[in-house]
Amino acid sequence: MVTGGMLRSTACMAKPASDLRLRAAVNKERPRMEKSGRAASGKINHQKAAQRGGLWTPLGLVILLSFITRFYSLAEPPHVCWDETHFGKMGSYYINRTFFFDVHPPLGKMLIGLAGYMSGYNGSFSFLKPGQSYETHNYLGMRGLCAFMGSWLPPFAFLIVLELSKSLPAALLTAALIILDTGCITLSQYILLDPILMFFIMGAVLCMVKFQSCAKKPFSSSWWLWLSLTGVNLAGALGVKFVGLFVVIMVGLNTAQDLWQLLGELSLTMDVVLRHLVSRILCLILLPLILYSIIFAAHFTALNKSGPGDGFFSSAFQSRLIGNNLHNASMPQYLAYGSAITMKSLRTAAGYLHSHWHLYPEGVGARQQQVTTYSHKDQNNLWIIKKHDSDYDAAAPLEFVKHGDTVRLEHKVTGRNLHSHYKEAPLTKKHLQVTAYGTNGTGDSNDYWRIELVGGGKRVNVLRSQIRLVHLFTGCLLGTSGKALPKWGWEQGEVTCSPYLRESPSTLWNVEDHENTRLPNISVSILKPTFLEILVESHIVMLRANSGLKPKEHEVTSKPWHWPINFQGLRFSGVNATDFRVYLLGNPVIWWLNLGCLGLYSLVGLSAAVLLQRGIAISDHVKECFTVLLEGGGQLLLGWLLHYCPFYFMGRVLYFHHYFPAMLFSSMLTGLTCCVLLKLCSRSLSHPMKDKIYMTGICFLFLVLIYSFYLFHPLAYGMVGPLADEPGSVMSGLRWMDSWDF
Repeated sequence: MVTGGMLRSTACMAKPASDLRLRAAVNKERPRMEKSGRAASGKINHQKAAQRGGLWTPLGLVILLSFITRFYSLAEPPHVCWDETHFGKMGSYYINRTFFFDVHPPLGKMLIGLAGYMSGYNGSFSFLKPGQSYETHNYLGMRGLCAFMGSWLPPFAFLIVLELSKSLPAALLTAALIILDTGCITLSQYILLDPILMFFIMGAVLCMVKFQSCAKKPFSSSWWLWLSLTGVNLAGALGVKFVGLFVVIMVGLNTAQDLWQLLGELSLTMDVVLRHLVSRILCLILLPLILYSIIFAAHFTALNKSGPGDGFFSSAFQSRLIGNNLHNASMPQYLAYGSAITMKSLRTAAGYLHSHWHLYPEGVGARQQQVTTYSHKDQNNLWIIKKHDSDYDAAAPLEFVKHGDTVRLEHKVTGRNLHSHYKEAPLTKKHLQVTAYGTNGTGDSNDYWRIELVGGGKRVNVLRSQIRLVHLFTGCLLGTSGKALPKWGWEQGEVTCSPYLRESPSTLWNVEDHENTRLPNISVSILKPTFLEILVESHIVMLRANSGLKPKEHEVTSKPWHWPINFQGLRFSGVNATDFRVYLLGNPVIWWLNLGCLGLYSLVGLSAAVLLQRGIAISDHVKECFTVLLEGGGQLLLGWLLHYCPFYFMGRVLYFHHYFPAMLFSSMLTGLTCCVLLKLCSRSLSHPMKDKIYMTGICFLFLVLIYSFYLFHPLAYGMVGPLADEPGSVMSGLRWMDSWDF
């Protein structure tokens, strides 16, 4: 025991001694270690600074070339081209504060109007039709805004591909594909929404990948900055066109994947995971929604005067517009028997229930008085509401019209009652004809209609109540078809009685004008809708109008399968040999290279995924290339699919320019794919040659792109003289497809 105690005592004494020797050795080495660490850290920082410095030169070159190609010959032609007739006119409406309607959200048009105003344009040009000369009006400010925003697409693509691939050649090749594309140049040089939309789409993607690069520094200032800017750009994209929803979905899918991976990191507590979730809700949902609402608030505030868009919206909406006959008007609030009223259809731009002395022609149902919808206000829109079984007695006690009442509607001018029967409607088969019938309010039981209030309530409120009129005898609903009658019907809207008892805007009405001397008047200003109601209504109207868009006469439309193959372009300006002609068509070399790379990426990407999944032995270099191809290329392929495939399921009319957001993703994928494949091929060669082969391949691609731009640049900057299929044309021999009409 003594011996054991002595040994333990000796060991305890020895341990501090060894610690002292170790601490002395560490103290002796620390200065050298700290010096070495500072040197290594300085070397790393120097390398990073050198990389940043080396990046600014190519990025600056990309920005310079992009701006030169977009702003070159911006003033030509000095007349209205293609859809400038729409969006230039809408910019004028903002300057004049005149309310209008468009199927797209307002941000793009507001920016165009602001650019016009800031550049001295006074909003007086009419923008009547393509080819109209601008004369002395200042249009360059509006074109300049679009060119400015379009000029940032190549730099954004450069930075996106650089972030995804860490390859400067891939980023430069991507930028060249977009800089040298004639279609992208054309779209950026005119007063259009497309360059503004693509600016925000690419901005959102750039901010998203920059945010993902900050994953190792969560909740840092740069992390919050890129996350917030992603939300800002999402609001911008959706605020220009509803197509912006596709990039919202793309960011949403990436966000969901990020959160799922964070949930699987067991080193993170649930508090941290929840912080990540909340931060994304704040920046990617709440912030875009707030900004999107602010855009519409500014839109409604700016456009406070009555204009050509009034008729697309409800009567309550119109009451807020200065100059509209409902603005600050006064009328009785609740409908009573004996009231003279006008009824407006809730169908987009359908107009008022209307009748006139003209009869339906022979062979069109019963030869009775026509009932139509009419978009203008006149005395033929007035109807007197009466009880179904008795005439109106001014001496009788006042009685309000209530939900469920059966009424007659007598046309005030002609004295005939609103009527329906088992005769087919003029245009819409399986619907019943609506006429005006009888003499001085006397008709038959087919004149009886039951009033139903949609959304509750007992009494009919002017402007606000939504009404259905159910025909008592046949059970059908009074409605509008949206079809225009032939010349015998003065090309006014068809009114039918629909046997399909489903609730839709076509069968809903509201009371707009109301005259009754026995009732006190109120100011309709108290019935004005709230901002939230206006916001909801405007979106309903936009979505309905968007889905119902049909091609105009002689208009060149296209199908989604046409777009990737560059099958057919759009004529922006000029038709004849003497005209200044601009033709929207993608650079065919670039577009067909993009198409080939889509197929090539699919094959190589699938092979790479199988090899990695099976754990096949491959070198670290090949594995790195495959990772870039699958992860970075996968992001870009997802963007292309989201911005292209949904058009196959749309019922609205489609045009070639709808493909250009998808084309940007396709070009980025081409730049990344070409560089990765060249790198893989060159690495399989002998060591001294591999770098030369790689750079030779990259340079060859650049030369092909530059030469193709030289050949096709007149498409964007304008052509004069013989057409392409005529001798002496500047484009002679370059009409490679018969469908190209330049």
